Amino acid sequence: MKRFLKYISVFGFIVGFGQVQAQTEFGLIGGLNLTFFDVIEGDFGPNATVDVGYYGGFFADIEVDNGFHFQPELLYIGIADFRFINAPLYLKYDINNNFHILVGPSLNYFFDFFTNNFKVRADVALAYDITARLNIHLKYTLGIEELSPDVMFLGLGYRL
Repeated sequence: MKRFLKYISVFGFIVGFGQVQAQTEFGLIGGLNLTFFDVIEGDFGPNATVDVGYYGGFFADIEVDNGFHFQPELLYIGIADFRFINAPLYLKYDINNNFHILVGPSLNYFFDFFTNNFKVRADVALAYDITARLNIHLKYTLGIEELSPDVMFLGLGYRL
């Protein structure tokens, strides 16, 4: 739990530092996620199962340089019986005015997910600005560790 609080503190510092910058925007984010579990069942081979869940939280979009942004997010995620906190730290690049690509690590704290509660994963995302305030995004999180499934997110973001 101390480790989790440390990461939340770092996230708060980054967001607080971003408030000093002239081009920082904040917003809400949420949607559905699809979690892909790979299960080996004896001699029958791999049997991928998919669970549908939800997520919601907030983000800060900090302009670093022309076309480059730093976008930390803090999300609460629910999948079946699992609940966890996800904190992706994206480097965002503007492909054009409305289309963006985001890549970076995500820090995850699982509530009662076996014995290892903290996991680091890799994220890649595409976002499209529908309006100046509303965007749609598609994210993919790659589970690097053995018990860390891959997750696809589809949702909306709203700039405040």
